[in-house]
Amino acid sequence: MEQYSILIVEDDKEIREGIEVFLKNQNYRVYQASNGIEGLAVLAEHEIHLAIIDVMMPKMDGVTMTIKLREQYEFPVIILSAKSEEADKVMGLNFGADDYVTKPFTPLELLARINSQLRRYTRYSGQKATENRSERTYIVGGLELNEDTVEVFVDGKSVKMTPIEFKILALLMKTPGRVYSTDEIYERVWNEKPINTDTIMVHVRNIRDKIEINPRDPKYLKVVWGVGYKIEKQT
Repeated sequence: MEQYSILIVEDDKEIREGIEVFLKNQNYRVYQASNGIEGLAVLAEHEIHLAIIDVMMPKMDGVTMTIKLREQYEFPVIILSAKSEEADKVMGLNFGADDYVTKPFTPLELLARINSQLRRYTRYSGQKATENRSERTYIVGGLELNEDTVEVFVDGKSVKMTPIEFKILALLMKTPGRVYSTDEIYERVWNEKPINTDTIMVHVRNIRDKIEINPRDPKYLKVVWGVGYKIEKQT
């Protein structure tokens, strides 16, 4: 079984080392950094499969680090934040983080999020690496998604998606007009019972910012209040 490498970027040494001890007992390889600059240096030296990044840190904060690492890396990012840092948490998700954990948290809660993200990431990576498969392209109006090349185009222009955003959009585009609840989206994208469906709202907002001319008046990704989300059929 492959041993996954996890990077912990946290300025609180006690929290950082506590997470490391717990994860090593779960057979993960662990690297540490006390700020975003150190974290990016670790990424340049080692293969990392998942990063746990605190929001508030000296020298370089977690949101800035997430933005910079997304220029090169696609592995999952879990943001750590205090309840008072709600805006920073949402900003982190908007700029490429996949999930968040609010302090204080239990080791088992963090482990559940890590395992969920790694399962999703290994499936996504396997999909990108698979060759000689029939092309699966879905087109709705000017929106085009190719599952084999893992690409999205809006009116012919390439749009960069995070792995989670791609999976959500692919699910909705396969059946235009069909409404999916947040629980159903979570179960189908993460392949498990819902843990934290609040993140879906943020991911949907981020997808809209990328595919809609006017995200406040979306043409494609619609909300059905009290029910869920859908990709609108185009005539």
